[in-house]
Amino acid sequence: MESSEREDTRALSAGPASAPGPAASLRTLIDADAGLLLPGVANALTARIAEDLGFDAVYVTGAGVSNTFLALPDIGLLSLTEMAAHVRAITDAVTIPVIVDADTGFGNAVSVGRTVRVLEKAGASAIQLEDQVAPKRCGHFDGQEVIAAAEMCQKIRAAVESRRSHDTLIIARTDARARHGLAEALERAAAYAEAGADVLFIEGLHSRDELREAGKTVPGVPKLANMVEGGKTPLLPREELLAMGYSVLLYANAAMQGAIHGTQTVLAGLRDAGALEPVLDRLAPWDERQRLVRRAEYDAMEQRYRTDQY
Repeated sequence: MESSEREDTRALSAGPASAPGPAASLRTLIDADAGLLLPGVANALTARIAEDLGFDAVYVTGAGVSNTFLALPDIGLLSLTEMAAHVRAITDAVTIPVIVDADTGFGNAVSVGRTVRVLEKAGASAIQLEDQVAPKRCGHFDGQEVIAAAEMCQKIRAAVESRRSHDTLIIARTDARARHGLAEALERAAAYAEAGADVLFIEGLHSRDELREAGKTVPGVPKLANMVEGGKTPLLPREELLAMGYSVLLYANAAMQGAIHGTQTVLAGLRDAGALEPVLDRLAPWDERQRLVRRAEYDAMEQRYRTDQY
């Protein structure tokens, strides 16, 4: 190999030395307090589409992975191993920060420590933990039960102490609103911030007034609002949520629900017509599909590493 080719190889393998990592970038995005739009993704392709469209970060949704990978409801059936495999695939596919829904942490405080290490090693820039009793339930179902606040605080402490990088964020979610009311949920949020949580997520709020009240809790600690079509929380615009005090605006299920609708539409058309022609306008073009999965880049690598050129 000639010297110029060796220099090209070194340039390709060496990343930018001064560029901040995804976790540090996520902290900066949240600290900007500009209402970070956070789409939920259930697989690497959806994450790549989000990045390609200009989103600054993505959220690996436990509900989305359960629904798309297992075709099962969000009731705590997903394992840490399965979630970590999805996170590794997603973080390999994108360069933007990836926030991971770790449900209840897959066990007690000791288990939470391992969960954080596994997901951080898989590339997570932030890890979300919730205070539900295992097996958990979707925050917009009925019947959620929560563990004692003291136990959740210990889980948060274990998560904070187990992360390898201070830049990795710990997001604490409480589902206490469903059974115990807003006041209990706000008290828990304050306790979780004291235990070391970097971001607070008060799930299942029922009204504008509740969103406004929750947005004011624990000044100085970023808050996340979850916008779910069909859920218990009203769908509000970015500007209104930002004014209420929310730094992160999560749309955990929007992409998945869009994909379900698109798949149903295309397959129903194919079933009824016995051909694709009636639904061709609903398909991403072949070239667009190949662009998203970087076909040209891999073709170029095949050419670069051919052995018959030497």
